[in-house]
Amino acid sequence: MAVGKSAIGQQLAQQLGAPFVDTDAVIVAGHGSIADIFAGRGERVFRDIEARTVAAAIEAAAGTATVISLGGGAVLDSGTQQLIRDCTVVYLECDADTVAARIARNSGRPLLAGDAMGRWTEMFATRRPVYERLADITLDVRHGSIPELGGRLEAALRSYAAAKQEVEQ
Repeated sequence: MAVGKSAIGQQLAQQLGAPFVDTDAVIVAGHGSIADIFAGRGERVFRDIEARTVAAAIEAAAGTATVISLGGGAVLDSGTQQLIRDCTVVYLECDADTVAARIARNSGRPLLAGDAMGRWTEMFATRRPVYERLADITLDVRHGSIPELGGRLEAALRSYAAAKQEVEQ
């Protein structure tokens, strides 16, 4: 959460000339704000909507080089974990100091109500092992502009694809 998934994903898609899908934006377009979903229908309903949205995005992107940005909690769903096994998964690695200012500017994050940084730290501690386990590529996003990070990610993806192709031959 707040590490730059949408901005870096959009940058990467632009660099690659590929489609970009932000699953949180798809959810908002179809169901209203995430904060409203949490407030009115609860996290469980949101997670169900999120899982269906991610599945639809992955299915629609099959066989293409589409860049898909998932919400920070999306990969906690076991069904989503199964679906992304055939995708190249990137973990944008960050820390509390880096995201603190972003979180302070954006009060629309329902899971961070109250003590935002305390909640972020707690969630990150729970989610980090999952991110690390699922990731094919880890990109440190603590330093660099969005274009610089997009360039580093593109290079990492090309290296990963070349290594994967070499192994498959």
